[in-house]
Amino acid sequence: MKIIPSLFFGLTVFFSSVAFSHGEAGSVSEKRMMNFPDTNNAKTIISDLHTHSVFSDGHVWPNVRVTEATRDGIDLLAITEHLEYQPHLDHIPHTNRNAAYLEAKKAAKGEDLIVVSGSEITREMPPGHINAIFLQDSNDLLFLDKKKIKMARLALKESQEVINPDQVAMAEMYALANQWPAVLAVNEANKQKAFVFWNHPGWTAQSSDGVASLTEMHKTFIESNSLHGIEIANGDTFSEEAFQIALDNKLTLIGTSDVHDLIDWDYPSELGSHRPVTLIFSEKRNKRSIKKALFERKTVVWFKDMLIGEKENLMPLLESMLLARSAGYISRTQVLKIELSNNSSAPLKLQNLSEYSFRTSTDLLEVPPNGKLEIQVKTIKKLKELKLDFKVVNALVEPKVNPTLTIKVKI
Repeated sequence: MKIIPSLFFGLTVFFSSVAFSHGEAGSVSEKRMMNFPDTNNAKTIISDLHTHSVFSDGHVWPNVRVTEATRDGIDLLAITEHLEYQPHLDHIPHTNRNAAYLEAKKAAKGEDLIVVSGSEITREMPPGHINAIFLQDSNDLLFLDKKKIKMARLALKESQEVINPDQVAMAEMYALANQWPAVLAVNEANKQKAFVFWNHPGWTAQSSDGVASLTEMHKTFIESNSLHGIEIANGDTFSEEAFQIALDNKLTLIGTSDVHDLIDWDYPSELGSHRPVTLIFSEKRNKRSIKKALFERKTVVWFKDMLIGEKENLMPLLESMLLARSAGYISRTQVLKIELSNNSSAPLKLQNLSEYSFRTSTDLLEVPPNGKLEIQVKTIKKLKELKLDFKVVNALVEPKVNPTLTIKVKI
């Protein structure tokens, strides 16, 4: 999140934050590759719906975003450039706000990656920053009325911020773009049947207490079905309040990287880090089906090894992730060996809720990503079937509410 939403606040930070990356992206790490199983009823699509390149305030070319996505196992990528904020415009002059998408689409040719068109509507609060994806033409979401240039310059003057001489033209363009009401840009996105979501609603540059809360404008968007989702996770931040807003207002849960630098820099895999992603449960692996699933709120967010989603979406995923099989009783005992397998990139942190205790571990277990864990269950008497109930500690179905997962094992 490089943009300060208010035109009258933080312009110095706004303009001085631009820095270019140099050199190659680095070697490929197998640890970067994400995988999540399909559920019984849907294909699991791993997506990052909020990223940036040099076509706004990112620091890499769009083809780098494509390469990173394929390395990470991303199925669907949106490069969502700020429409109004163009800090690299002197070096990369362009008038087509579809440019980043077209570059990424070209780079993804032949790759197993779906690239969709998107843009970020960048305004002060309200409404803050709004992403629109599955757009037909991003240019229609930007309007520069040259007749209002005097108003734009006055706004810059009243901001009382020092602007470097080489940034004046860019600052004036941003100020001029903000003269066009954000509601008109959101309406245009909806005319194009785009999926529209609110970005980082708890961002302290927009809300000093870090608490996401609906303004009257957001409520109007929701009532008119113009706002369809909300980011509950953005970069390294999570908003519990946004999670509750989503549940209360039937908004789709979204988690994104909002990456501006290299993914390797922001989410170093050697330290066990991963980009936040939105897992979309789609009938088919194509744009039309994925878009439909987003509108139907069929998502789970993966953020810092937490899985967050509505129960009806999260439980089928957890049931597909955790597998169990009997390895038989230890000779001449009533202690049963169970092998737990996790076929996903997220660890499964479990708390035993069943009547049984374990011989080689406490009630707190962790099944590693794409790994296995043997537990020894003291069943007291020999059984033909075992049922174990677990609280999934690193999953949420509501703020502060963990789901319960039951496994049954034939012996």
